[in-house]
Amino acid sequence: MKIFWGWRIVAAGCTIQFLISWLMFQAFGAYFAVLAEEFGWSKTALSAAAALQPMEAALLGPVLGWILDRFGPAGMIRSGILGFGAGFFILSQIETLPGFYLAFVVIALGTCLCGYFPLNVAVIHWFERRRARALSMLSLGFAAGGVFVPVVAWSMQNFGWRATALASGMIAILAGWPLSSVFKWRRPEDRGETVDGLPPAPAAGGREEAAAQRDYTARDALRTRAFWLLSLGHCFSLLVVYAVMVHAITHMKETLGYSLAEASLVITLTTVAQVGGVMVGWAIGDRFEKRYIATACMMMHSVGLLMLTYATGAAMLVGFAVLHGVAWGLRVPIMQAMRADYFGRRAIGMILGLASLVIVVGQIGGPMVAAALADWSGNYRTGFTFLAVLAALGSVFFMLAKRPR
Repeated sequence: MKIFWGWRIVAAGCTIQFLISWLMFQAFGAYFAVLAEEFGWSKTALSAAAALQPMEAALLGPVLGWILDRFGPAGMIRSGILGFGAGFFILSQIETLPGFYLAFVVIALGTCLCGYFPLNVAVIHWFERRRARALSMLSLGFAAGGVFVPVVAWSMQNFGWRATALASGMIAILAGWPLSSVFKWRRPEDRGETVDGLPPAPAAGGREEAAAQRDYTARDALRTRAFWLLSLGHCFSLLVVYAVMVHAITHMKETLGYSLAEASLVITLTTVAQVGGVMVGWAIGDRFEKRYIATACMMMHSVGLLMLTYATGAAMLVGFAVLHGVAWGLRVPIMQAMRADYFGRRAIGMILGLASLVIVVGQIGGPMVAAALADWSGNYRTGFTFLAVLAALGSVFFMLAKRPR
């Protein structure tokens, strides 16, 4: 039986997401804790490294979006794989804070070119009726990567963080390079296939169906209320996600008294729950109103972060892991599917690139606010509480983000 090439793209993208998540994004908290202890750098200084990737993504987003819409993702993803691996080689040799920043500039550039943004654009071009399902499977790689964070922590404890970084760079290039060849076709039409791998649907009739199928230009999308509401909702969700990604392990280690290995296990449980959220998105994403799903996810982020902040035992940490993980895994593909549903495929790369200029505020602001308030107050409770309240307020943006007419 012939396999629709779109599913091969999903599988390759899922594996690349797994590598990025496992080796860096979800493992950053482990590097954070180890480097802070060895070099004595402040939380704010280390958090600045986490801001480099979203800053580069925001600055390059519109340009990368134009390139993706015009030339496709294959060359970009290959370059990103090389940059991602090279950044780890540099990280393994650092001795100073500027050297640490240099390593993360290179890693961040690599992930911009081969990660979340280009992979989502690539998948969106191959799917329409099964879009939420395909994007959910793509997100499964990022979620699954977190399950293996204890492997990174174990490697740091037994072989040191330098050897771990060096091995991570080698794994990234050796595993990622062959996967990049799967993206050689930009659209299903280039390979003689149809969107979703299904026979073309009958022509839609009526004004509402025609409006729903309209492909927006980037300029037209910017004029809609939905573009800004989705971008703001995405921004507020990432206040929590990036703060947890960077600071959760340190909070559990310093404030709650858990070891690095024990804190890493909580993050592992979070990512197991994230996998569960992805599977829920697979099942319901194309069947129910997506903005209601995203709204519920924001409330789960908020409550979960409060449980982490004021945890008095293992039960509350489990509650945090389940709520935050499920919300994260479910929300991510739903948001991207909403953008593609609302604005079509024609300029989706540029539209996602322009949205990154808004989203970056949450990516940078979450870790920096949490770190600054922690350095000021001596713990993360004030900063985490503030971010949890903002996440709850951010649910309103998704509730109001109706399809433009």
